[in-house]
Amino acid sequence: MAQTAPINGLPFMKMHGLGNDFVVIDARAGDVSLSPGLVAAIADRHRGVGFDQLAVIEPAEDADARLVFYNADGSASATCGNATRCIARHLMDDTGKAELTLVTERGRLSARDAGGRLTSVNMGAPMLDWASIPLAEAMDTLHLPIPGDPVATGMGNPHCTFFVDDAEAVDLAAFGPVHEHHPLFPQRTNVQVAHLAGPDRLRMRVWERGTGITLASGSSSCATAVAAARRGLTGRSVVIELDGGQLRIDWREDGVWMTGPTAHVFDGVFTPDFLRGA
Repeated sequence: MAQTAPINGLPFMKMHGLGNDFVVIDARAGDVSLSPGLVAAIADRHRGVGFDQLAVIEPAEDADARLVFYNADGSASATCGNATRCIARHLMDDTGKAELTLVTERGRLSARDAGGRLTSVNMGAPMLDWASIPLAEAMDTLHLPIPGDPVATGMGNPHCTFFVDDAEAVDLAAFGPVHEHHPLFPQRTNVQVAHLAGPDRLRMRVWERGTGITLASGSSSCATAVAAARRGLTGRSVVIELDGGQLRIDWREDGVWMTGPTAHVFDGVFTPDFLRGA
């Protein structure tokens, strides 16, 4: 394992957006190299800290910061909407800026203070073509040939959204992994189940690729809002009701904007013994 860290350990922050929780490591002052094994060890909620995703803040010449994301199983993720909002809020508080530009594998993302301690992030334009999501073969992404007639959407990571009569009645622990590994998704997929809870309001639950059931997911919320608008179930501005709270999603001409609360819970330091043993 390659690990560059201060001799006294590796500092980290614990954050969450609607219960979707993150370990965040600020590597702007020095390189930090995380092996998949170390990421998975940190994700262990009994022997590590526990998280849905881990994010690393890196310096960027042409932006306020670069963000790198990992899933709880140690695999890489191109994007994480709630973590992006949490880090944007942290950087705004730290710098006094009301607007930021963040670079991810998804591309350049704009973030801004939405007032009332809410933070908005533009997650970019959705990917609607089968090849860019990606899917294994050419098909109509609005109606996948999978029982339940789901919608496929790319938000820098793949999503498969099922519109059901009652999202809370779905056994997500069984339903999620079967579809995460569906052969139509060569990179696996995030899985959402949602139902219409009112005009321009959706109740959604999520199974995240490489992590499992989470209380919220920003990119999944964006994908579900886009899928609902494409199906004609809602307009392009909706409230998503998640297990952990609510997000406002606006699919605009310049991208999909996500707005919601964030929380910086505590700071800590991984000990040298933990880093050596992971």
